[in-house]
Amino acid sequence: MILVAGVDVGNKTTEVTIGEINNGRVRFLASALVATTGIKGTTYNVAGIRKGLELAAHKAGIQVSDLELVRLNEAAPVIGDVAMETITETIITESTMIGHNPATPGGLGLGVGMTFLISDLPVCQAGEKVIVIVPGVVDFVNAANSINQAITKGVDVQAVIAQRDDGVLIANRLEKVIPIVDEVRFIEKIPIKMQAAVEVASQGQTIKTLSNPYGIATIFNLNPEETKLVVPVAKALMGNRSAVVIRTPQGDVQARRIPAGKLTIIGAKYRQEIDVGMGAKEIMQVVGQISPIEDVTGEPGTNVGGMLERVKQVMGELTGQDTGGIKIKDLLAVDTMVSQRVQGGLAEELAFENAVALAAMVKTSQLPMRQIAHLLKEELGIPVEVAGVEAEMAVLGALTTPGTQKPLVILDMGAGSTDAAFIGKEGEVRSIHLAGAGDMVTMLINSELQLNDLPLAEDIKCYPLAKVESLFHIRLEDGSVKFFSTPLPAKLFARVVVLKEEGMLPIPTRHSLEEIHLVRQEAKQKVFITNSLRALELVSPTKNIRSIDFVVLVGGSALDFEIPTLISKKLAELGVVCGAGNIRGTEGPRNAVATGLVLSYLKHVNVAGGAGNLGH
Repeated sequence: MILVAGVDVGNKTTEVTIGEINNGRVRFLASALVATTGIKGTTYNVAGIRKGLELAAHKAGIQVSDLELVRLNEAAPVIGDVAMETITETIITESTMIGHNPATPGGLGLGVGMTFLISDLPVCQAGEKVIVIVPGVVDFVNAANSINQAITKGVDVQAVIAQRDDGVLIANRLEKVIPIVDEVRFIEKIPIKMQAAVEVASQGQTIKTLSNPYGIATIFNLNPEETKLVVPVAKALMGNRSAVVIRTPQGDVQARRIPAGKLTIIGAKYRQEIDVGMGAKEIMQVVGQISPIEDVTGEPGTNVGGMLERVKQVMGELTGQDTGGIKIKDLLAVDTMVSQRVQGGLAEELAFENAVALAAMVKTSQLPMRQIAHLLKEELGIPVEVAGVEAEMAVLGALTTPGTQKPLVILDMGAGSTDAAFIGKEGEVRSIHLAGAGDMVTMLINSELQLNDLPLAEDIKCYPLAKVESLFHIRLEDGSVKFFSTPLPAKLFARVVVLKEEGMLPIPTRHSLEEIHLVRQEAKQKVFITNSLRALELVSPTKNIRSIDFVVLVGGSALDFEIPTLISKKLAELGVVCGAGNIRGTEGPRNAVATGLVLSYLKHVNVAGGAGNLGH
């Protein structure tokens, strides 16, 4: 009798299973799931592996020291990042803007004039077009009285910019209707005696002039070159109910461009260059043509060059290797949108830019898992070996799913990578390991919804959504309604929430339920559908997905409430039977690799048996 542990180190979780091998049969004793410590494929993983082994051993009623062998998966780490399609710093010259869109602006219309502090109104001349700046030290009654006095004197007050939340209060006391933007936190930064425009739309509407580059050009009499430079201003103000644009002296706001740059994809026989600005579709076409990839480099001094260099530096530091020996073996590119801070903004304005999200798979000159095996052996005093390619181990584990048989293909969808493996009738195995999976979906959700909160983006990815329409009912994303006998917390009212097991989590964003739902589904389709199709095509004996009969989904992402359905629907169009696995009939889609590592030990020691002799 031999006690063997299979350990699958993933980007997010580490899975362990312990099997008792006796006379060519396997009896599985226990399984465990823990969080991966550190980046996958680095020595930081050792702490998580030990924790997983201790938990599984406790469940099995044994000690870790009772194990006679630990088998690790052979895998490459995956790191995702975003390479901007255009710029890292939005370009604005000769303009300052306030577009923070306060909840209750006052007044209505478009006002154009010179900026003056309210204390300087007495010196303004009759007929002079004025934009009044009201600091927080001035209350709304005094502000309204001063403005009315100026209007009576003949000063053409065009608009008001207020620091406090006084827009409606001031508007209600003025003798004429003018646009008023309030809640401008950094009002002291507004330049005085500069030409400005203020626009407030009616309730339920959005501004039209200041969100149009030609509208801004008309107000400030810009030439064509200057109009190009205010496009980011207009883009950042789109959808706002109120906004301010102020023209500042030339040179006050400097512009800086950092280009997206070019990728060089290097294969065994030739290399090809592709501009990131061409988009994800063009990049992935080149990746497909060059495959298998030996390395990917980025143009120095550009966004993509910096991103790929960071990936190699991180892995070099973590593995103690020279960056020259670290190669990128696969790349997934996805089109997305990201928000960039607008230079010259006074209220932390953001402009949306097209971007390309990249996930890069790193291969080091010496496989990091062997370093992990060596450290683990020293700590535990137990033989530890790196046992085989992750996807091939997953096939052996997937075959323990009731109702499966050779030939079949598995799709192992984790946090960092999408693996696929084909096993034929005679046991021959073909596998592929691709960059991009659950973590990339989380990254896309986080950037496109401007959350700046990866844990929240992860929750949005993993759980259904709802809109709290009253304190006693919610409307779910499928349109159904759920009622409650006791009132919900007041903080949830009118909010979009994530429906977690432990309760409702409000999402701090102005995006509607429909928008968040769409972003989540599109992110999953961009990553999982794209990677599933290219993985299946690569492992298919005929390079044609239609020649595959059965696909079994395994890995953490196969537990998602909608990813298996999205993939199954797409493969059904191609005549392929697809569904989530149930490893050993008990584990669901998890533990496939760890189970395969134990089963493959039978072949490893030339003992008769295998999956067909599985003892439960």
